Amino acid sequence: MKAGRGKGKRGGSGNAGLHKHKWNWVLKYDRNHFGPIGFTSHTQRRPDIPISLRDLSTQYENLVTKGFVTNEGKSPTINLTNAGYTKLIGTGEFNIPSTIIVKKATEKSINKLNALGITVEIDEQGNTEE
Repeated sequence: MKAGRGKGKRGGSGNAGLHKHKWNWVLKYDRNHFGPIGFTSHTQRRPDIPISLRDLSTQYENLVTKGFVTNEGKSPTINLTNAGYTKLIGTGEFNIPSTIIVKKATEKSINKLNALGITVEIDEQGNTEE
């Protein structure tokens, strides 16, 4: 009987041996068989950049020097959206009478500031969140 007539000559069935003795076949016909194929990131793609009332009171002078606080009318206007912040959080205290412009704000921060006579304006389709 002549050699190479049985099933053993085929080098395995299916994709067996693609990283071994069938490597030339992979290079010729299926170069993208191995390697990364990507994954789905489940992290938040655009996280909010928050600032608390405590941080706002400590950063107030810095915001004034950088030009994010304008004195139009009788009270200053603080534009947190232009400063790079997207959310106002109600932790801490802020006592400077002013108007604050931000994309999002928590109910707690809005209630605290409204009790002190400070107005919060929601900018660019922002919404209030708890």
